[in-house]
Amino acid sequence: MQIIVTNDINDLSIKCADWIVQYIEKILKTSDRFTIALSGGTTPKKLYQLLSSDKYRNKIDWTRIHFFIGDERYVPFSHARNNGRMIVETLLNLVPARKEQIHLMRTDIEPETSATEYEKVLRNYFPDINHSFDLVLLGLGDNAHTLSLFPGYPVTFEKTDWVQSFFLKEEHIFRITLTAPVVNAAGCIAFLVSGSEKMAALYNVFTKEHNPGLYPAQIIQPFNDEIYWWVDKAAASDLLQ
Repeated sequence: MQIIVTNDINDLSIKCADWIVQYIEKILKTSDRFTIALSGGTTPKKLYQLLSSDKYRNKIDWTRIHFFIGDERYVPFSHARNNGRMIVETLLNLVPARKEQIHLMRTDIEPETSATEYEKVLRNYFPDINHSFDLVLLGLGDNAHTLSLFPGYPVTFEKTDWVQSFFLKEEHIFRITLTAPVVNAAGCIAFLVSGSEKMAALYNVFTKEHNPGLYPAQIIQPFNDEIYWWVDKAAASDLLQ
């Protein structure tokens, strides 16, 4: 595990973008494809905008990248809170990604059906359950949730299904999410955490006794321990004391 402390969200995004470019290049030297699960939320927007900019766009062989998503709010694609829409608008529409290699979670069918369909896609891509994505990007909520693994919900402890849907009472909305088994089988995991509002959550995930029911991000423990935490000083201030 590595913790990389950056000055702010801009510094975090630049350094993470540089690292992603190098990591993709490394994997593609020995593989014909690179699989990545992208995160929704506000923190990765700057990263996606950078990767699709003139500075970075030509440094990646986008035709060999296969895109997935970590979780989704069950709202129409046209909705402002749809993670897939944000990812498409800030990244995928701006790079030469192949449409057949983009796999978003559907919200035009029932949540449970969407989760089942997405799991079928993943198991077709990753028949070896010991290795899934090459890279998973994750965020951290101010309540220590990641993906749609929220405190107090059984989905955090799922051991069999790779994708599940459930009703998030606090937001009165269904969520569709990857689960710990498929994420922990990834070749590499990278958390992006920015802002003082994440300070307590980050501190608790690192310092409190293992209790994923209260701090769900603690359930993310990749089998090969290849995990990076990209955090800015505002989020890491308690840890740095």
